[in-house]
Amino acid sequence: MTSHTTPAGPEAGPAGTRAARRRLIRELLLVAGFFIVYKAGRLLSTDRTGEAFRNAERIWDAERALRLPGEGAVQRLLLHGDALVHTANTYYAVVHFPATALFLIWLYIRRPAHYLWTRRVLAVLTGAALALHLAFPLAPPRMLEAAQLIDTGQVYGPTVYRAAPDADTLANQFAAMPSLHFGWALMLALGLIAATRTGSPVGKAPSRWRLLWLLHPLLTLLVIVGTANHYWLDAVVAAVLLGLALLVVPRPRASGPGTGRPGTHPGADADADAAVRGLPDRQGAAAAVGAGQ
Repeated sequence: MTSHTTPAGPEAGPAGTRAARRRLIRELLLVAGFFIVYKAGRLLSTDRTGEAFRNAERIWDAERALRLPGEGAVQRLLLHGDALVHTANTYYAVVHFPATALFLIWLYIRRPAHYLWTRRVLAVLTGAALALHLAFPLAPPRMLEAAQLIDTGQVYGPTVYRAAPDADTLANQFAAMPSLHFGWALMLALGLIAATRTGSPVGKAPSRWRLLWLLHPLLTLLVIVGTANHYWLDAVVAAVLLGLALLVVPRPRASGPGTGRPGTHPGADADADAAVRGLPDRQGAAAAVGAGQ
């Protein structure tokens, strides 16, 4: 058998799998480390109670001056039935992180360039949010007497917060602005719309059903407001920060219709191009995941 017909040596497959595993572990450690830093940073402003309530009064007055609808209008809709408000609390408590994690995993395996783009956008958005949390502590509307809203998590359950903010060692309840629940949900929808655009067969326009992903941030918005965890302006600021992050981080472009293998943005730097090329392909990533790494 000639060299032209001899398959790659036995080292080629395992070597590629090991490289895919290393890249996967690196990404997991990177995301986990960023999350730990974010959680630790949020807790730095937990003792600024007075400032957080003064800022809450300012936000409440600003919304009324802007003639925004009262958050209570959404909450009254939820309170029409115990099952409805319980579902909203559950959505708030359990959908946020798992949905984002599944989104990133799918992108990592199926759309590597879009994964890098999304990871960087989320990093910029979350970093900016952390800075704002530290600079502008804000009590949520459920704590503000002027809002006259019910803490639906405490009354109906489930809740991710303790009744006494000072005793909550796992979360900073005075980090209402911006709402990362909404910011991440909006990026999830935009990311899926952008990533699935590249998978259309040749000559076929991308399906308009992709726009249904926007229902996730819309539902998230109604949930965070109706459960009295956030003001309208918390979501507005999150959307503005996300818009700025999208302007800063170059977006990848499709390498060709029907390939499903997005390339890099023409303005991206060499390091970004190299990083995209260094990500595993579908088979390599799937092998790494299947190996339990």
